[in-house]
This record gives sequence, C-alpha cells and structure tokens, in this order.
Amino acid sequence: MNFNLLEEKLLDYGTGGYYLIESFLLELLRLEANSSGRKLITGERNSRSRFDAYAPNGLSEINKPLAIEIVHSISPKKIDSIVSWYKKLSNSEDESLLIISMRDIKNYSFFEELGIGLNEQIIFWGKNEIQSLIDKHSDEASKLVNTLFSIRFKQAISRSSEDWKEQRKEVIKEISYHYKSGRFSMMLGAGVSSSAGLPDWDTLLNSLFVSMLTDDGLNTKKTENDQISSIVRRLREIDGPSSLMLARYLRKGLSSGSSEEQSKFIESVTSQLYQLRDKRFSLNSPLIKSIASLCTPSRTGARVRSVLTYNFDDLLERELQDRGLSFKSIFEEIDLAGPEELPVYHVHGFLPEDRSNYPNIEQSTLVFSEEGYHQIYGEAYHWSNLIQLNSLKETACLMVGLSLTDPNLRRLLEISAKSLDKPKHFAFLKRISFEEFSKEEGKTVVKTSANTTRKFLERHHSLNEEVMRELGVNIIWYENYDEIPKIIKEIERSI
Repeated sequence: MNFNLLEEKLLDYGTGGYYLIESFLLELLRLEANSSGRKLITGERNSRSRFDAYAPNGLSEINKPLAIEIVHSISPKKIDSIVSWYKKLSNSEDESLLIISMRDIKNYSFFEELGIGLNEQIIFWGKNEIQSLIDKHSDEASKLVNTLFSIRFKQAISRSSEDWKEQRKEVIKEISYHYKSGRFSMMLGAGVSSSAGLPDWDTLLNSLFVSMLTDDGLNTKKTENDQISSIVRRLREIDGPSSLMLARYLRKGLSSGSSEEQSKFIESVTSQLYQLRDKRFSLNSPLIKSIASLCTPSRTGARVRSVLTYNFDDLLERELQDRGLSFKSIFEEIDLAGPEELPVYHVHGFLPEDRSNYPNIEQSTLVFSEEGYHQIYGEAYHWSNLIQLNSLKETACLMVGLSLTDPNLRRLLEISAKSLDKPKHFAFLKRISFEEFSKEEGKTVVKTSANTTRKFLERHHSLNEEVMRELGVNIIWYENYDEIPKIIKEIERSI
C-alpha cells in the first residue's frame, strides 16, 4: 500500500480527511508498539494531552518515553510552537519528542535557526518512515484502511469524559498559552448580552410583532399586550417560520423601504432592544467585566488583538470606557482602529443606545433579517467575512456566548481549519447533566437505565468534541453559566 495514494484519497473528504489520516497513523503506531510488547496511549486528557500520543516505553528503535505529535506539514512557526510546548511540559531529559509529518522536509536549516537540534531528544519522521511502517505491517495496515471510519468513530467515543473537569484544566492552560503570546482574539455571541439582561432573539421578535400590530391600523390600540402576544404565539405555532424569515416579515411590516422608514425601523429595533432589558441583571455583568478585564493590556502590550461580536448592543464598549481602555467600535468596511486602540468589530451590525456617540452609524449593515444574512453569506469578500476569516487564521479565538450553529460561522471555521493541524480555537459550550437530560419538571422522561443514559451522554459529548475538532475548535465545557466568568479570570491569572 502506498501512503501517498492513501493521503490523496482521504484528503478529498476535506477537513475530516486529515483526521482520518491521523487516525490511521495512530493505529499504525499502535501496531508498531504492540509488535514489541510496548504500549501507545491515545485519547487521554492529562499533562500530555497537548500531543497526539504518548509511548511510555518508547517506540520502534527509540527506547525512552516518547511524546508524539502528528502534523500535516512543517513550518518554522509550527515547529517552534510544538517544541516550546514540549519543553514546557517535559521535566526529564530521558524523554523525547517525535514529530511525524505527512510532508517530507528538503531543508532542515530552519531547525538550526530556531535553535532546535534534531537529536535523540527531538526526532523527526517523514513519509519515508511512515511508508516503512506500512510495509512492515502491510496486512494489518490494509485492514485499517478498510475500517477507517469505524476506527475514527471508536476513537471519538472511547475518550474518557468522566474526569472532564480535570481535562478542562489542561484546556485552560493551553488558552493561557495563546493569550500570553498576544496572538489571541475573542468572539462574542448572544450569551454575553443576555448575561446583562438583554432580551433573547425570540423575545425581541415578539415585541416587534406587538409594535407592528399596534401601529398598523389593526384597531389594536385598546387591545392588551398579552392578547397581542397570544396572537403572535399562535401565528408562530401554525406558520412556524425561522427566526430570520420572521425578522424579514417584521422588517417589511415596519418599513416599506424608504430611507425615512428604514430609520424608523432601526429606531424601533434599538428601542425594543434596550427597553426589554431585565433590570434584575447588572449592565456590567460579571461576564462582561471578565471579558473587559481580559482585554486590558499588560505592561508588555496588548494580549487581545481584537474582539469580534455578533451582538448589536454597546454593553462591552461601556465597560471598556469605564475602565479607561482605548478602543474603536468598527461596523463598516472603511473603519480602522488606531495603533493603541482595541478594535471591537460588530460583524452583524451595531445598535448603540446613544447613536449620537457614533456619527457614521448609519453606514452599519444590520444583519437582522434574512436578506441581510444572505448579503453577507453570499459575498465572500464582504468586510465582515474577511475580518472573521483573518482572525480565525491569524489568531487563536476564544468564543463566548456562541452556540456555533450559525451556518456562515461554521463555513468560515471549516475554511480556516484546512490550514490547521490541531484545533487552536476554544468555545464555551454547556454540558448536559444526567438530571436535566433524564428529567423534566421532576418527572423521569427517559425510559432507560441510569447507566445507559450516562453512557449515551458520555458518547454524545465525545462526539460533539470530535465534530468541533474538525472545525478547529476545542470545547470548554461548563454546567452553570456562572462558571464562565470564573474560567475567564482563571485564564488571565494563569499567565
């Protein structure tokens, strides 16, 4: 079997193809280890979780503990990052690092330029070594190829998630590493705004529906708001349009297209956005405070290169201003931040409560409804797409308050992941507990044994991790929303 042909075939699967090749190589290394009675550890999350595998008794002709990293290609920046992380974790000269590349290196000079010597401690394997292992275990390797998809699936679900909180500590260390490097950005979603009591999407749409019916000559001035709300709920139950379609319907109902009515529509959305805020929550919520604190420059300079927010509001800007931090809200293509300013990109539009603070605010493209979304989705070179893609390619991104279900964001993640060997972005996602999954209002709703349910949830979370990995994202699990600001503070303290 020829490795070049196998690689060419599997890479047709896109980003997932790389992980299929990685799975094949890990199983090939396991065959090699087992052939000499040695062990290969994969999938465990501990101090070695930064690497793909660990051979405690060595591998092949290497007779010392071995951390193993598989990469698609080699570059000075990538090698420097891998070796730096290895030196940070390794506490023994009796341990080595094996870097396995799917691409051969014709010029090793940059290793010397980085001060890295290829010796007994730093070992490099390329295609020749991979092909030698395939030839040595040819029958078993052929069987592996025929069962790659099932192997990949088994690797995903076999990862232990019982100690996920311990695993999270290792993820936090890795985030801190990227944060300290200064090649770090933040991406903020609706969860950040809701932490300060701003309405969710459904609440905002329903309220705008009430405004439309009240102002549209439907003789509803004397009708109570709850009666109108019942009409809205019934319409959504029967017609059931998506939120973006519903927003388009609302925009048509509240404005006919003239510039004056468009302004009135924007005013209506802005007014409802802030008036509906739940006053029980503080404007400067613990989450917003923790994000602003992370954005505070250190003595050596800024650690957060940029903030990208999918929210319309200006709550982060208010907190940054209260802290005396220099920033620039960017919501149109021609805007640029100054050298000392933190750029805050509003990639879906900007609706500050006090619009007078932003003289060119009328130029903001509001991705409120279906047509606005189509405009951005359909224009590959739209400024907001380029900003997102550049951040995903050039920095490690911490995603807060995002569900990661937006098709355009997933598309951009997949594009950027093609140039990654390992996931370098991080997203907070809520972990489903056994209690909330199996019960509703105190009653058991899942009719299986507790053990079966727990096993299913373990596999569910493991598969979610695997799906996100293919998009270049590591999951930071949490159970309660209050954990998020505490974890962000921990990232800041860990440097």
